[in-house]
Amino acid sequence: MSQPNGGTFDIVILGAGSGGYAAALRAAELNLSVALIDKAELGGTCLHRGCIPTKALLHAAEIADQTRESEQFGVKADLVGIDMAGVNAYKDGVVARLYKGLQGLLKQEKITLVQGAGKLVAKDTVEVDGQRYTGRNVILATGSYSRTIPGLEIDGKRVIASEHALKLDRVPSSAIVLGGGVIGVEFASVWKSFGADVTIIEALPRLVAAEDEEISKTVERAFRKRKINFKVGKPFEKVEHTENGVRATIAGGETVEAEVLLVAVGRGPTTANLGYEEQGVTLDRGFVITNERLHTGVGNIYAVGDIVPGLQLAHRGFQQGIFVAEEIAGLKPAPIDEAGIPRVTYSDPEVASVGLTETKAKEQYGADKVSTYNYNLGGNGKSQILKTAGFVKLVRLNDGPVLGVHMVGARMGELVGEAQLIYNWEAFPEEVAQLVHAHPTQNEALGEAFLALSGKPLHAHS
Repeated sequence: MSQPNGGTFDIVILGAGSGGYAAALRAAELNLSVALIDKAELGGTCLHRGCIPTKALLHAAEIADQTRESEQFGVKADLVGIDMAGVNAYKDGVVARLYKGLQGLLKQEKITLVQGAGKLVAKDTVEVDGQRYTGRNVILATGSYSRTIPGLEIDGKRVIASEHALKLDRVPSSAIVLGGGVIGVEFASVWKSFGADVTIIEALPRLVAAEDEEISKTVERAFRKRKINFKVGKPFEKVEHTENGVRATIAGGETVEAEVLLVAVGRGPTTANLGYEEQGVTLDRGFVITNERLHTGVGNIYAVGDIVPGLQLAHRGFQQGIFVAEEIAGLKPAPIDEAGIPRVTYSDPEVASVGLTETKAKEQYGADKVSTYNYNLGGNGKSQILKTAGFVKLVRLNDGPVLGVHMVGARMGELVGEAQLIYNWEAFPEEVAQLVHAHPTQNEALGEAFLALSGKPLHAHS
């Protein structure tokens, strides 16, 4: 459904990604009229060029590894090869089904969907192709783009960003991944599983540097075992094209050659030339500054998602979209605790966490007020069945609630739901220890960790 001639609405939303469409759906449930504007597809980066397609690739990579390693489970199988056309068809099919479902939801809720490049031209108005959409409230939700670094030009062929990597019709024979954060380690994991020779270059001293330091060490140890090369604490200096690919130079003059270089140095906010500053909205390095209620301080303009400083996660934007719709409707929702947002890196091994790292907890509360416990997955029956290694690390305030849960190993992302409830409800370890965890599941690892932290370890060495 579209309205080509503009109009007036309770809410005009610029950007139809996770934050924008969530705000639209929740607002429609609250009987508010909504115009949802985007120049690209409904669902944004997450659905079309981010979360969903990358996780489909990661699942295909997992199948490839399981096929290679099947004999250790008594199953004889041979991995003949990776059919990228088939992998891409599977990936694109997942995206298409979710896209169709999302379109149906918006149609059902009678949300006005406007396709076109929108610009904020007044404190209450977005203009699209000469037509004006006026909102009693405006939500900015224009998302993010793949950043690069000065002097490094992304050409989409040899020097690529994640959106180009998702469309490759082949497995590169070798790849340099510039950036050891979430996007970098996920693509490195995929390409190694598909048979490529991979080297990660990271300027920071460790991979997945935003995670707890012990988690980083475990990921690095696993990557060494998988023969994924990485060079940490090595800032990138330049890239040159060669006859067969690229040559990257890093600090100290060391060079690495490969067929392609993936630039995975993070994502920047999409706010340039959209009229935000002209209407008085404050930007800091391109990010929209808001208060804790996501209001910009200008008129009735709010902002959600990747353009707001903080974690650039689809589910954060989604929750912020719901929050703002409820705020506009007068429901007075509780502010979102950024530390309470679960974080998952879907590499092999998988990383999942919520709350404060050990370092941040000690900085905030004092080293003598914080204690930790690591439960090794070696004591978990289901993890032994899956032949995965890793651990669950708990951070707590002495005689107080859980401050952080950090997990590494196969399928740990599936456990972060309970972990975020534990953190967000400020549970004490003794309270979690009373809960019954089904056997045999990896979920038991959480239960066992909390039993140990509350002073009654069972399947754990003290």
